[in-house]
Amino acid sequence: MRFPFIILTVCFVVFGLGAASADDKPIRRTISMSGTGEINAKPDIAYISSGVISQAKTAGEAMDQNSKAMEQVIATLKNAAIADKDIQTSSFSVQPQYFYDKKNRRRPPEIIGYQVSNQVTVTVRDLTKLGGVLDKMVTVGANRLGNIRFSIANPKPLLNEARKLATAEAINKAKLYAEAAGVKLGIITSIRESSVRQPQPRTYARAMAAAPARRPVPVQAGEQKTSVRVTLTWTLE
Repeated sequence: MRFPFIILTVCFVVFGLGAASADDKPIRRTISMSGTGEINAKPDIAYISSGVISQAKTAGEAMDQNSKAMEQVIATLKNAAIADKDIQTSSFSVQPQYFYDKKNRRRPPEIIGYQVSNQVTVTVRDLTKLGGVLDKMVTVGANRLGNIRFSIANPKPLLNEARKLATAEAINKAKLYAEAAGVKLGIITSIRESSVRQPQPRTYARAMAAAPARRPVPVQAGEQKTSVRVTLTWTLE
């Protein structure tokens, strides 16, 4: 009679220990902190939208005038050390010009001429030449200047520097909070990049050129911001 009783007692103790072990599992404590790194840098590249608008009674005449002027504009750009790859036609159009009789609205519109527009996008990689390039383009016949946009040709080094600053800020904040709370930081369990802001082409000005400029156009590129935000997570000892 004693032997079965001993077996039952031992089994009860084992199961009881197992339940206690599952309930006493330690809770993992962590802390997460975010940091932002920002770098300001001067743009080193510019994009110009420019071209020629010509008008004549016939489409052929307008085309001839426009082509002649655009050839001079493109030749001037090449003489200013702008590479072929940095001169790209962005738009070309031939549109009839109409006369609308306001006194007799029933009268259908009458074609009185044609307008030809040829636009190019020019990449200027040496900003010290930008004012002179604008001046020369207008002087040889460019009568349409669109937006001038500034940017940074290679933003990767700036992004990497901003990442370092963001990480350092997150670490410093985590140390500060851990010290204030009376705990110690353990190992980093995750690093997440939550947002990236790269330099985007920024509009400087827009103008219609009507007459040749007398001196190089003064331009200011300013600065552009590169920013990164990261979030780090640590265990707490």
